[in-house]
Amino acid sequence: MKVLITGSNGFLGQHLTLYLTKRKFDVIASGRGECRIPIKEEFEYYSVELTNNDEVSQMVEKYHPDIIIHTAAMSKPDECNNNKQLCTNNNVTATQYLVDAAKKINAKFIYTSTDFIFGENGPHKEDDIPAPLNFYGESKLQAEGIVKNSGLNYAIVRPVFIYGNIWEGLRPSFLHWVKNNVEQGKKIKVVSDQLRTPTYVNDICAGLENIILQNTTGVFHLAGKDIVSPYEMAITVAKVLQLDTTLIENVTSETFPEPVARAKKSGLKIDKAIKQLNYSPVSFEEGVKLTFGID
Repeated sequence: MKVLITGSNGFLGQHLTLYLTKRKFDVIASGRGECRIPIKEEFEYYSVELTNNDEVSQMVEKYHPDIIIHTAAMSKPDECNNNKQLCTNNNVTATQYLVDAAKKINAKFIYTSTDFIFGENGPHKEDDIPAPLNFYGESKLQAEGIVKNSGLNYAIVRPVFIYGNIWEGLRPSFLHWVKNNVEQGKKIKVVSDQLRTPTYVNDICAGLENIILQNTTGVFHLAGKDIVSPYEMAITVAKVLQLDTTLIENVTSETFPEPVARAKKSGLKIDKAIKQLNYSPVSFEEGVKLTFGID
């Protein structure tokens, strides 16, 4: 089965490319610029600018994939708010171009969205009413609408705070920031009045694989099963790595004023994915152990 992945230079894109390749899918990894996946597996790479309709059409026509998994996005809320047109181009227009190209070959379309389409009072179910608090969330919600109205065989997945192991070419995550600072004896301040359901990256990859194999359609939340605050995440990282937890100070969001609104109580409910996809995510503690290679 031929799978085209967009955003393959990003965190999820790199992990998903390697995950599906190792499971013997015929993977075409696409991204902006040169391939930044340092681990060599049997996949093909295609450089593309997704905001260019001609380039998108040429890519899809060339490979004629059975499935397109669209992970590429402009995903930093502050940057999206500061440059709304660029955000719209990358998150909405590019999705429209990909959907149009997919319709020409009748490919299945899998879109990775975000919990940012919702507001407060999480964790949320798939059919809860969207209420994005910032422009990033609005742009992803618009893209979801394009996919839902495309007439394609589609699936939409929503993760939260994806984490996992990193290698050269991947930016350190929050977990690695905690590890690096506490290892060096530096004190850090971490908020405890926000709630999330962090997603171990291999769990979402497995969920996406099941959507492909079962040819499932619809909207699914592929997040973690634990509802935790960033402070609790940091404490768990320190405990797992046997580091000094007293270096981690418990603070509130007021300590770090942000220009863009973010939900304090967020997160996603995963009951539907557990029932229909046999989705079985690890606990956050287990995910931390897997991230850092600890038995």
